[in-house]
Amino acid sequence: MSNSKSPSFFYKLLSLLSVIRGYNILVLVLAQYLAAIFIFSPKRTLHFVLLDYKLLLIVLASICVVSSGYIINNFYDVKADSINRPIKTSIDNIVSQKIKLQIYFLLNFLGFVFGFFISWKAALFFAVYIFAIWLYSHKLKKHPFIGLISASILTILPFFAIFVYYKNFSKIIFVHATFLFLVLLLRQLIKDLENLRGAIVNNYTTFPVKYGERNTRKLGILLITLTFLPIGVLLNYQRVGYMKYYFLLSLLILIFIGYFLWKSNLKKHYVLLHNMLKIMLLLGILSLLFIDPSLVIERVIDKLN
Repeated sequence: MSNSKSPSFFYKLLSLLSVIRGYNILVLVLAQYLAAIFIFSPKRTLHFVLLDYKLLLIVLASICVVSSGYIINNFYDVKADSINRPIKTSIDNIVSQKIKLQIYFLLNFLGFVFGFFISWKAALFFAVYIFAIWLYSHKLKKHPFIGLISASILTILPFFAIFVYYKNFSKIIFVHATFLFLVLLLRQLIKDLENLRGAIVNNYTTFPVKYGERNTRKLGILLITLTFLPIGVLLNYQRVGYMKYYFLLSLLILIFIGYFLWKSNLKKHYVLLHNMLKIMLLLGILSLLFIDPSLVIERVIDKLN
């Protein structure tokens, strides 16, 4: 008789959280709610926003669809990830591919249903989003420019859903979105540098594979330079409040990343820069609280009363 045991429920749960990148999902939820409170509906009470069932459905649909996106991306990238992230891959593989695909279809179905409870337009949006994620994982990510741009667009789309829901079309929101989009492009570019070996093995024609590391680093420098423009606009916009200190910090971080990117060509350096950008994005989400600190206090007091 075999003494081998199947993995416990805990290890399977840990594996699934690794596959769907549970940390990223938590950050997404935090970002959506903070954006809804402080950017898209600043005049509404905290109580109103938190109890808005349609906003909750948008968040739930986003969780399901983004999680399913990580699953299908994991499915297609299993060979590349075994080279780029061997430890994470061993954890991800605790759950079989068959179970992952079953969960993938279930999450997509739930995401569509949550969208349908909002409106048929929301259901259509999430259906298109589901298809776009699959198309990216299956085809688009194998191409240099299209893969780079589509990855950044897919990351920002959950915020677009809230943007449309609140119908807040101010120019400054577009400037925020431009800043975020450029940073996400830079992050994806550095991630491609980090995963260069796996991309070659998996026959992905990413930007570094096709144009080389040096030209990729040049593009990264260009993206950093372009990011200075929205930062300059936001620093001169009074209504960002104390969040201006975040943009000043971002400016310093991006200058450091640009210098380091130009000088470095080792995977461990790309991993460092990638993690710096992830931290910068997380700080950007948390800094939404400082757009108007008095608003935070007023809303907490309003909630307590």
